[in-house]
Amino acid sequence: MDPSGLERLDQRIAGCRACPRLVGWREEVARVKRAAFADWTYWGRPVPGFGPPDARLLIVGLAPAAHGGNRTGRMFTGDRSGDVLYRALYDVGLASQATATHLGDGLELYGVRVTSPVHCAPPANKPTPGERDTCRPWLVRELRLLRPTVRAALVLGAFGWQAALPAFAEAGWTVPRPRPAFAHGARVTLDAADGPGLHLVGCFHVSQRNTFTGRLTPDMLRDVLRMAAEAAGLPARK
Repeated sequence: MDPSGLERLDQRIAGCRACPRLVGWREEVARVKRAAFADWTYWGRPVPGFGPPDARLLIVGLAPAAHGGNRTGRMFTGDRSGDVLYRALYDVGLASQATATHLGDGLELYGVRVTSPVHCAPPANKPTPGERDTCRPWLVRELRLLRPTVRAALVLGAFGWQAALPAFAEAGWTVPRPRPAFAHGARVTLDAADGPGLHLVGCFHVSQRNTFTGRLTPDMLRDVLRMAAEAAGLPARK
């Protein structure tokens, strides 16, 4: 575990300009803004991971939201998906509060770090395969820095699952062949030749489409969070 290394990585991620389409979009959104946030100074940059450097559980999303993380500068903060995720984390005892509204709001995560395979807000929430692949080295470096302590990863959605598997492989874990399929509640253990394995757990994404339709309910989310926390060796409230 290298706190200073993770801090340096977060700073480098926040300065990345590798994908012209994503740079143009995130900066346009930050200029134009949404009327409800007209008085905000948007972050408008890549959004680094959030959570302690000795996290035992990693939560992997998709990409920041245009008026969520791209506005606040913190993963899953300031949008309805984040409202659902952080409420559930609080409910099971893995977060200090149920809301995530802005940097400096006092939120702390207990043994959990939140990240994504794409660090810039993409148009229509859909990064291209090329943008996903360009961003992958950041996730690989983050995983390598977390390897001394991380024991489980909860992956939100099929895109995150597909994008994260190659990163786990590059970071030193063995991904089975054929690759494990994504499903809500899916659980796979990735072995490592030179250290502890990683317990991989799948979860439907906390998107409004899933939470508004009931495809993902608060109980379902809390259940998989407890499963992932147990696999990571973290205490979680029932």
